[in-house]
Amino acid sequence: MNNLSENIYHYKKQAENGLIQAGYKALIQYILDLRIYFKKKYPEYYVSGNFYYGYMDMTFFSFSPGFLKSKNLKVMIVFIHKTFRFEAWLAGQNKQVQTRYWYSFRRNVPINCRIPTSLTGVDSILEYTLSETPDFNDLKSLTLQIEDGTKKFIKDIEDLLSLN
Repeated sequence: MNNLSENIYHYKKQAENGLIQAGYKALIQYILDLRIYFKKKYPEYYVSGNFYYGYMDMTFFSFSPGFLKSKNLKVMIVFIHKTFRFEAWLAGQNKQVQTRYWYSFRRNVPINCRIPTSLTGVDSILEYTLSETPDFNDLKSLTLQIEDGTKKFIKDIEDLLSLN
């Protein structure tokens, strides 16, 4: 494990050329624009005003279609910095809701979804990969890919909730 001085040294070296700041700013702007896209295209969803920038670990926003909101559940569109991919997560409005649904869904995980092995330090109930290798040269196609995957994920959740 690196010590603080060593970590700061590597951070400083990356920051000196300015590319990391420009890349991070462009990435954050795209995700903010994606949030606005969902808010405008799906006015029936409750799109949270909160936006989590993260610590270069993950960045996300959340929204709740009516049927999920009534169950205190929400969908998070998450960018994972380490793997550089987009995911959709099902999450609870609080840890009690998360725990209840996590135990309930463990028996029936939809195809292509993952369920965390533990709730310790985890914010998701179910996870679904939206884009394994996002193409930031074609933001329109990336947005449609994320939207289509999110709609499929929501449909899978609807189907799963109808079984419980």
